[in-house]
Amino acid sequence: MKLPNRIRASAWLASLMAPALVAATTLAQKATPAAAEAAAQAASRATSDTANRNRPNIVFIMADDLGYRELGSYGQKKIQTPHLDKLASEGMRFLRHYAGSPVCAPSRCVLLTGRHPGHAEIRDNSEVKPEGQGPISAQVPTIASLLKKEGYVTGAFGKWGLGFPGSEGDPLKKGFDRFFGYNCQRHAHSYYPDYLWDDDKRIALENVPGIPGHGKLRKSDDPKDAKSYARFIGKDFASDRIADQVMEFVRKNKDKPFFLYYPTIIPHLALQVPEDSVAPYRKLGWDDPPARAAYTPSFLPRATYAGMITRMDSYVGRLMALLEELDLDDNTIVIFTSDNGATYLGPMAEFFDSVGELRGLKGRSYEGGLRVPAIVRFPGKVKAGSVTEILSGFEDWMPTLMDLAGASARVPESCDGRSLLPTLLGKKQEARPWLYREFAGYGGQQAGWIGPWKAIRTGLHKKVSPIELYDLSQDPGETKNVAGDHARLVARFAELFRQQHTPSKRFPLRALDNKKD
Repeated sequence: MKLPNRIRASAWLASLMAPALVAATTLAQKATPAAAEAAAQAASRATSDTANRNRPNIVFIMADDLGYRELGSYGQKKIQTPHLDKLASEGMRFLRHYAGSPVCAPSRCVLLTGRHPGHAEIRDNSEVKPEGQGPISAQVPTIASLLKKEGYVTGAFGKWGLGFPGSEGDPLKKGFDRFFGYNCQRHAHSYYPDYLWDDDKRIALENVPGIPGHGKLRKSDDPKDAKSYARFIGKDFASDRIADQVMEFVRKNKDKPFFLYYPTIIPHLALQVPEDSVAPYRKLGWDDPPARAAYTPSFLPRATYAGMITRMDSYVGRLMALLEELDLDDNTIVIFTSDNGATYLGPMAEFFDSVGELRGLKGRSYEGGLRVPAIVRFPGKVKAGSVTEILSGFEDWMPTLMDLAGASARVPESCDGRSLLPTLLGKKQEARPWLYREFAGYGGQQAGWIGPWKAIRTGLHKKVSPIELYDLSQDPGETKNVAGDHARLVARFAELFRQQHTPSKRFPLRALDNKKD
């Protein structure tokens, strides 16, 4: 099943370029041959300069393990997210947007390469010792490499996870001019490490030794004493350092079109944040029992988790204020989403109602593991306060951003997404015929969507299990499997699953690929 042709909606960009081109061309027509040549060159430069000035800056912010209902604009009642709520009120909220995968690395691979997980190289997390993850191949284009060819300055700030340092999947080899943060997902389990990557060099932080992301209380520690947890908080909070570099990148490149990819590590566990972010929630008097599992222990896990998300929200507020200060606000599209659903918080996920009525958390292909908040703000282009229920996924951002850059013709054929620009501009857009997901982890899973219908099967490392079917329009919590009542629809999903899954040697679904341990 092939997706419809990508829609090219960049006429508004061309209209902005027209005045400079017309003026320069008119001058050339009236000049002597020598002057005409000079004028023609000036016309070319004017056209290029105008195009670059008017191409929108792109800011793509991605939270780490943020649940579908963990923003105020998506129904959160306990955690304060005023800046992201403002972003939503000034832009568009997506109600049926799906991450590339229910865990980190494969989700990021879908986002950056535009290939759904049945075609993507990375289909599960895969660590490479001593630091990093399995790399994306050199020949695979990314959003960054494509936009760089269009004249964009590109920067990535936060967590990478798609290629160990120096590998062909290193961010500096995948289209990014600038990188600051964590190369490795495991290294990013601590917010107080002893170093971060600054392009291709390690820089020391003031956490010596670095605080491990998998620390434990000692036998002599009293779990009911706050002092037992003090050693899990350092001096140099890595997320603050990353946020500062984001601001520097924008200031440095304010006169050029830029692509800012900001995959913040918040709110991925461990539960660590400076006290000034915990204090407002400490005062609420929540019954906040110490958490001894889930990476590092925390004396006030609920207050800490809420404080982490609010601190991330403050980074967004700082960035938006800077865009306004530099007069970049009107020509910058800002996209915010999460790489997958809420993480393993156990009772805490229930306390915050992290995924609301949805079923499942991170690692599962039920709605709670894959459906994520998505907000897009673009003044004068995206209607403030708008909402869409269009079915969409991470693979759609590559063609959408290329469309915005006026380069939709250069989206690679390997891309499985389609441009969402018509929807963003308030135009009618044909419904997506289907969306497909697979995940080689957690026993092996496949999922698909056709209209309001959702199909899923699990345990694909052992056997080809029966397809479960849910009508999300009536049952968003996936509580009633109606596969027995819709044989034809189940057969249609089975065919979709067959067509869209390509075997992977690195990440097989063993029951489908006839692989044995």
